[in-house]
Amino acid sequence: ALTGEGGLNDGTAFPFVFLGLGLLGVHEIGSYGWRWVAVDVLWASGVGLAIGALLGACVGRLVLYLRQAHREAVGYDNFLALGLVALAYGSALLMHAAGFLAAFAAGVALRHVEHTATARAAQQAGAKGSTSAESTELAEQANATADLPQCEALATHPQHASAFMAHAVLSFNEQIDRLGEFTAVLVLGLLLWAVTWPLDAWWFVPLLLLAIRPVAVAIGLAGTRTSATQKRLIGWFGIRGIGSLYYLFYAINHGLPAALTDQIVGIAATVIVTSIVAHGISVTPLMNRYRGEREGGPAEAADRAAD
Repeated sequence: ALTGEGGLNDGTAFPFVFLGLGLLGVHEIGSYGWRWVAVDVLWASGVGLAIGALLGACVGRLVLYLRQAHREAVGYDNFLALGLVALAYGSALLMHAAGFLAAFAAGVALRHVEHTATARAAQQAGAKGSTSAESTELAEQANATADLPQCEALATHPQHASAFMAHAVLSFNEQIDRLGEFTAVLVLGLLLWAVTWPLDAWWFVPLLLLAIRPVAVAIGLAGTRTSATQKRLIGWFGIRGIGSLYYLFYAINHGLPAALTDQIVGIAATVIVTSIVAHGISVTPLMNRYRGEREGGPAEAADRAAD
């Protein structure tokens, strides 16, 4: 839930950056905001999602076809994700669309191709259900032992090829995500000495973390089967705002008035730092408690925490 929300946030927040710059007079939004609605919202979001979905589906199917039919395009899973992100993001920018949304849609489409191909292969083989879990387990074993022949066999297998590709891409993406986030947090820490901490942050940050965020999550998940505990966890976690650094620097580089720069930088930095500290400290005990509630109560949770 948080991963999907983060991907959508990174894309859907961009039009509001344009709106803010337009209200400040440094970005054209048209009379009564017609250009902002037509270009920055409808065109950028719609075309970005379409480009990403199309490229993700085409690339996924092409790679699977080359592997299963010709035993080609094997062994480049680590670069498949980077190439797809660059292709989707760059293509969206060429069309003046939302690059973040395009990259997110490409990942969703690639995952959808994997699920569809795995289910189809299982059906053709007469198996009950999907073989995705089995394929993922085989992929983990092959990668853990660095068994290249077995990896190649799984990558070109009629049933396991799609799930093997998804596992390899997801594993590499997770490493890149952690490295990128670590780098961004490190750079933020190095820049904190130059940040002016505004008084507005003292009331805005608690309002955002304790009121706006939980209310937004409650509204967004209304009518779903999400439990009350899950809603509380999602409402508390999720904010770190690393993506907002991109929007912040974009606004600064596109004419954000100097009088507002220090104030906005200070508020954004305060939100991110508070989130890193508060969520970083609370994630382990809260998730241990949540697992305990799901798997058998507090006694079992205490034993697992002790282990």
